[in-house]
Amino acid sequence: MPTPVVLVAGIHGTARAAAVDRLLREHPGALAIHHDLRGIAGGRVVRTVRDAGATLDRTEIRLEHGCVTCTVRQDLIPRLLDHAGRAPLLIVELWDCVEPRPVAEALGHPGWNGEIRLTGVLTALDAELMPTDICRGERLADIGRAGVAGDERYLAEVLAHQIEYATALLVPDVLPAPLPPADQDDLDLCREVLEHLAPTTPVVLPGAPLPRVTGPALCVHELAARVDPATARLPCPLRTPAVDTVVWHRTAPLHPARFFDAMDDLAMRSVRSRGRFWLATRPDRMLAWDAVAGIVTIEDAGPWLAALPIAAVQQTSPARRIAASLDWTPEHGDRVQHLVLTGPGLDHDQIHALLDSCLLDPHEAASELDDPFAQILDLNPTA
Repeated sequence: MPTPVVLVAGIHGTARAAAVDRLLREHPGALAIHHDLRGIAGGRVVRTVRDAGATLDRTEIRLEHGCVTCTVRQDLIPRLLDHAGRAPLLIVELWDCVEPRPVAEALGHPGWNGEIRLTGVLTALDAELMPTDICRGERLADIGRAGVAGDERYLAEVLAHQIEYATALLVPDVLPAPLPPADQDDLDLCREVLEHLAPTTPVVLPGAPLPRVTGPALCVHELAARVDPATARLPCPLRTPAVDTVVWHRTAPLHPARFFDAMDDLAMRSVRSRGRFWLATRPDRMLAWDAVAGIVTIEDAGPWLAALPIAAVQQTSPARRIAASLDWTPEHGDRVQHLVLTGPGLDHDQIHALLDSCLLDPHEAASELDDPFAQILDLNPTA
């Protein structure tokens, strides 16, 4: 039977290491593989292999091209295959800034099914740091935490993606119980924020049992569907003492210029926002909104199903067709405005009023409108 492999991600190194230590203790004979990427810009990576008691191997690797993809392809997967069958569980401890999705998809390749199987994607979080870091708009490179040269990602962006892709979120025991009041407050706030960002993902708090990580193989296509714009499981409206989540859902098209002018305001009102939308000037294209800590990314996410011939619709995934059916209207098909904003003190009425003011008025003709999004979307058009 293929050896189970679990990924442990997390930008908080101490919490991530504590989570790996606990997995090793609770699964006797398990091995953890970790690649230290601090020198990856120069093509140098340090790999360690350890069990619950000691470091078994520490090797410096030289890569022709210093990147995470090369590390996974040239060293991680061969090491996992080497150890497959020799350990009851293999744990991959990812480096701080590594997002788990590309690694999971590499491990989920059908070519490895006979020897290894991906069984879990865990993200470990520091309860004190997480609520602050999800608000930080600094680039990784500017704070010395970039994985490779030219890494333009933001700290909060990476943390959000680590949280949202995971199959479980761990807040490890890094302090003895009972917690001092200040630390309990940190833990409570962390749990509250996660309830908004990943409401369907199990959160393992200190002292709680770990999720099972030796079960059946995960389907990486199903993992992707949980976060991809067309099929993402977006949070529902929620109000808690410190955080609010507001959902805006409409079917009418957006006026491109008015929505473009509102983008910065929307991004700054919330800590995290995401979703899908459509513009009157681009009726056939689903557009993805992804913003964290005031930084907005707009991408073309492909065609709406309503814009495709029936034969092409039948070739899409069941998850895609189900998601489209939930939003389907006779007038617009699956075209929808579905944006979710999360942050402290959000005003539902103000956000809805702002976004509603961006909708196309019935007397406005889409063919006569300028499209300021062309400067973003037409630089790298998506087929």
